[in-house]
Amino acid sequence: MNGDRLDFRRMRLDDIDQVMRVEREVYQFPWTERIFSDCIRVGYHCWLALLDGQPVGHAVISIVADESHMLNLSIAAAHQGKGYGRQFVDFLVDEARAQNAQTMLLEVRPSNKIAINCYNGAGFNEIGRRKGYYPAPDGREDALLLAKHIASATDATGTDHRR
Repeated sequence: MNGDRLDFRRMRLDDIDQVMRVEREVYQFPWTERIFSDCIRVGYHCWLALLDGQPVGHAVISIVADESHMLNLSIAAAHQGKGYGRQFVDFLVDEARAQNAQTMLLEVRPSNKIAINCYNGAGFNEIGRRKGYYPAPDGREDALLLAKHIASATDATGTDHRR
């Protein structure tokens, strides 16, 4: 991992062209412009990761009640393998925690070993499998369902219960 720190900002509708360039570059079955614009319009937490002011990745999470769901996380191919995915995951967990989420869920292709390693390193654990969840060149691919408990260890009295 290099020492460069990412900055983050909310995704806007006028960012979608740039988002789609990364999306098409890194996924065989990318999301569409419509999906991203709908996510922004309905109030999902849509973020860009910036390196020296330039977008290098994007993510979408939903937060409902005390549960968050990472729906999309993408890092441009030229910036993969540098620890940016992990920085982004940590940021998204902090964002969900700040919105009082207790848990974060996500799906990942079993074939995406790099992403699985990133999520495992960030403390996610496999809790299930969704059969035939993703489109694949030869039909469908399962998804691993991962989860992480993200609630603050500090209760309303300010007591830290991790000790």
